[in-house]
Amino acid sequence: MLDALSIGVSILRSDFGTASSVMFLLKLGELLEEWTRKKSLSDLARCMSLNVDRVWLKTGDTEVLVPISDIKTGDLICVHTGNVIPLDGRITEGVASVNQASLTGESIAVAKSEGSVVYAGTVVEEGECVIAVEQMQGSSRYDQIVGMIESSEKLKSTTENRALALADKLVPYSLAGTIITYLLTRNVTRAVSILMVDFSCALKLSMPLAVLSAMRECGGYHITVKGGKYLEAVAKADTIVFDKTGTLTHAVPTVAEVVPFGGRDAESVLRIAACLEEHYPHSMANAVVKEAVQQGIAHDEMHSEVEYVVAHGIASRINGKKVVIGSHHFVFEDEGCTIPADEQEKFDTLPEQYSHLYLAIGRELSGVICIADPLREEAAEVLNSLRKLGIKKAVMMTGDNERTAAAIARQVGVDEFYAEVLPEDKAHFVEQEKAAGRKVIMIGDGINDSPALSAADVGIAISDGAAIAREIADITIAADNLFELTTLKRISNALLSRINGNYRFVLGFNGTLIALGAFGILPPATSALLHNISTIGISVRSMTNLLK
Repeated sequence: MLDALSIGVSILRSDFGTASSVMFLLKLGELLEEWTRKKSLSDLARCMSLNVDRVWLKTGDTEVLVPISDIKTGDLICVHTGNVIPLDGRITEGVASVNQASLTGESIAVAKSEGSVVYAGTVVEEGECVIAVEQMQGSSRYDQIVGMIESSEKLKSTTENRALALADKLVPYSLAGTIITYLLTRNVTRAVSILMVDFSCALKLSMPLAVLSAMRECGGYHITVKGGKYLEAVAKADTIVFDKTGTLTHAVPTVAEVVPFGGRDAESVLRIAACLEEHYPHSMANAVVKEAVQQGIAHDEMHSEVEYVVAHGIASRINGKKVVIGSHHFVFEDEGCTIPADEQEKFDTLPEQYSHLYLAIGRELSGVICIADPLREEAAEVLNSLRKLGIKKAVMMTGDNERTAAAIARQVGVDEFYAEVLPEDKAHFVEQEKAAGRKVIMIGDGINDSPALSAADVGIAISDGAAIAREIADITIAADNLFELTTLKRISNALLSRINGNYRFVLGFNGTLIALGAFGILPPATSALLHNISTIGISVRSMTNLLK
């Protein structure tokens, strides 16, 4: 309204320079905001995509590579070892070992056979299968994301909304000031000087630009933010809750310990295990082979008559004796192997914090390989940095057993940890913390984390986690390292400081211009020029990076 009045009065007074500068400023602001908004939308849409554009369609006895957009409900698609399952469905043929870390939070692959349901975003580690598609790719996924940011005013920060509301409230006061100045001074020039200074122009332009530019800057660090309110929530947060698997840990199995049985030594156990496992590309097999290589243990072919049972284990023969390696169920129940009589106590005291891979020769246990999910190297340092940036309480919650959780908690240095929790337990804890007056960040990567992500003041998901976790989460970070959390916190803190600084500057500077104009010190043209220059200046500054 004041923009239209100031332009109209300027034209009536034949002050075309002032009128054109105001119109130019408004158009420039629209272009700048549109550019930053589109950049944020593009970053968000790219982050939430599975990046799978073609799939193998089964037609009769052949497979044809077709665009995923051509797939319909009921079509049969083939997924081979190492590939991502692109669509939700049910297995109709084949057996596969599927890494469902994004669903269950655990790094060990799960056996899937005919009739099993599989989900988009999970990975076939071994085997292959034919899947009947039940859930189509969301053709409107991008449109939904765009609409979420374009239409949802609730995504604006509280400080931003306050500034925009104040800009509207100040309009009648500016008009009243113009009228009162004219009535007191009978001086049109002084009255017009007040009219030329518009609070709303700077407030409505600089605040959204600051937020959208911060979102764009986050995108440069592989951080996708769905709205300004979440950056503000991160800035004000004092409590952070971590999921363990895939968040504080890599979700990549490694060999932690080799426990020999039956008079064998650890080196021979690892050599035989690596010899059997080297041809089968599942995560635990890769861990065994990698450990043998790192220890310089040669594992030339010693076996024959290999029999491979997908998702269970391997059976072969070495020097005429049957050798099996695999899960507890496969080795002890399916194969009927036994534990050496004098080593039962040793077996009973195996480290519980690890997953176990059992090796038996001649139906007797020869060794147990303990598999660990290693802690991210940067986890403890990231937590210390977050504390310096304002986080006062750090909590870890996991579905793992107490011993595993305690070991990780000690290494990371969290204030509290909870083991063997269910998804609803995580959400309940977050609600309790919020009820106690704390601002809570929840970070996780799996479907089991989704209720807590939704309950928190701000939910943060890992980009290679479950699709539903990424959709529910307010912010998504890349999986490379956790230092992006500290970057996010620094940007959020700096954004809140910038918004508050912009707020004070606009009110203070424009208030000064109004006072100088009312006292006749500044003519209308000068007031308009200084107002326009300050608006452009603060808007350009709002678009600069927050981190130097």
